[in-house]
Amino acid sequence: MANDILGQIFQEMQPKIVDGVDPDSVAVVLFSKSVISAAEYDRLNYIPVPRDRCQRLMAKLHISSHPQTFIYLRLALLRDYSWLVDEVDKQLTSPSWLQKLRLDHSTDGKVLLRTYKSMLMVMHIY
Repeated sequence: MANDILGQIFQEMQPKIVDGVDPDSVAVVLFSKSVISAAEYDRLNYIPVPRDRCQRLMAKLHISSHPQTFIYLRLALLRDYSWLVDEVDKQLTSPSWLQKLRLDHSTDGKVLLRTYKSMLMVMHIY
């Protein structure tokens, strides 16, 4: 659940990410967490322009089957791009995203609160 929500937020923020992130340090972390394979990591290194490399990395992440792709992406951005992570976190707590969670989970609210709390815990554990 947390990974899916983060994936949607990162998709909305893709223009900022592609224009503002050098993907090299991010790719190293994602490779170390087995989110991208050695072959994918190697192919990224052959793309000479950082913006194009970042765009290719983001496209790859959006089709990844790794269950924590975007959780690890958030963590990989934390050191050098804390301003971007702050923006992601603000969106997580924005009324529009909380409303979307409510619409996606028509419950009495308890599941929503547990989901939100567990999402925050997962993001801070690593």
